[in-house]
Amino acid sequence: MPAPVLHIGNKNYSSWSMRPWLALKWGGVAFEENIIPLGGQGYGRSEIAAVRAVSPSGRVPALQLGDLTLYESLAICEWAAEQAPALWPADALARAEARSAACEMHAGFAALRRDLSMNVRRRLGDEPDWPADTRADLGRLYALWEHLLARHRGPFLFGARSIADAMFAPVATRLRTYAVSIPAFAQAYCNAIFADDAFQSWERAASEEIWTIEEAEALYR
Repeated sequence: MPAPVLHIGNKNYSSWSMRPWLALKWGGVAFEENIIPLGGQGYGRSEIAAVRAVSPSGRVPALQLGDLTLYESLAICEWAAEQAPALWPADALARAEARSAACEMHAGFAALRRDLSMNVRRRLGDEPDWPADTRADLGRLYALWEHLLARHRGPFLFGARSIADAMFAPVATRLRTYAVSIPAFAQAYCNAIFADDAFQSWERAASEEIWTIEEAEALYR
């Protein structure tokens, strides 16, 4: 079978693409990447032609495995863990807890995602005045991180890097982008993400991208 191909969106904006990309890198799973610039006709409606050509859902990321395509971030991360089991904690209970945290990020924090879209290279000068549901999401985020970092003694949520960290890594960038005032333990966790070699590789590529999504950039004007 040829090497897996991970189809992803712009590294500056595509939080869902970052998650399995980090998992594959952390697991040492060899893959090729294909960046499909997002925006333009069909954007926001899962109708971009170039994405439709490689992903049945019309969304990225999508992992091409021969004649099989996985088109959902957490499913791709789970496939990566089949190749590299250390992407989940070795202890069964910790592994279950890590899956719970990853799934909460996958399905929850809707207000945070609505108001703090990912833009890796952007920096706001002042933190916005968040609506109540976004403040509630931030509070839940800090409570979850504090619990896991204390329980598993950091620097990552379960001690060593895991899929749970891959799921939350884009959130760390969002907190930085929007100048969010965060607790010290949360900043230390974000710093651990930012110091990671694979994350830094993604960040460098994001800073060098020539493509922009006008709808996304309009949020910062």
